[in-house]
Amino acid sequence: MENKEQVVYFSSMIRIALADDHQLVLDGLKSLIKERPEFEFVAEANDGRRLVDVINSVQIDVALVDIDMPVMNGLQAIESIKQSHPEVKCVALTMHNEKGMIQKVVSAGACGYLLKNIDQDDLVAAIINVHEGGKSFSEEVTMTLAGSGGSENISFQNKTLQIDLTSREIEILKHIAQGYSNKEIGDLLFISHRTVDTHRTNLMKKLEVHNIAGLIRYALRSGLVE
Repeated sequence: MENKEQVVYFSSMIRIALADDHQLVLDGLKSLIKERPEFEFVAEANDGRRLVDVINSVQIDVALVDIDMPVMNGLQAIESIKQSHPEVKCVALTMHNEKGMIQKVVSAGACGYLLKNIDQDDLVAAIINVHEGGKSFSEEVTMTLAGSGGSENISFQNKTLQIDLTSREIEILKHIAQGYSNKEIGDLLFISHRTVDTHRTNLMKKLEVHNIAGLIRYALRSGLVE
């Protein structure tokens, strides 16, 4: 019997579905996705139920999901998708920046939470990041989560730090991401607040960020805060 070698082709493009009840938003997102060589626009939906149906019928890598939608809202859609298709990366794209909503969406299985004021380059980077297994949050969302000064009941995927940080710098970065002031960190670690400030300055230089928000975002993305 003749053996025929089976050839399987894999696409390197990220297959994307969009869900929003505003057609103008969908058209803008669709235009952006189609312009990017690394993306493939697959489907769009005007409500959460339609999005779930789409993902049940075609292969999707990343779904950008609005929260406020008829029939089934974005939170419910993400919960349903993650139950039946855990491999699909869901990212909320919304105007809501309330802490409770963010926590619910992430707990439902979303890999990211982006605000609709995000610029195109950041959106592209966020899609690629979640597709590769990361988490993506708008800077304002990160600040909302960290605003209480305590740790959040949200689990972030651990990642190897790409920058060589000392154990003391990592410790201080964790406390900064949890909202502690220099004085509070100094009291916790039994060092002066000036020493903490020096470490914070060094962290900003090493991580190439310019403010506390940048440090917090790095800590969240790197899995230092759980």
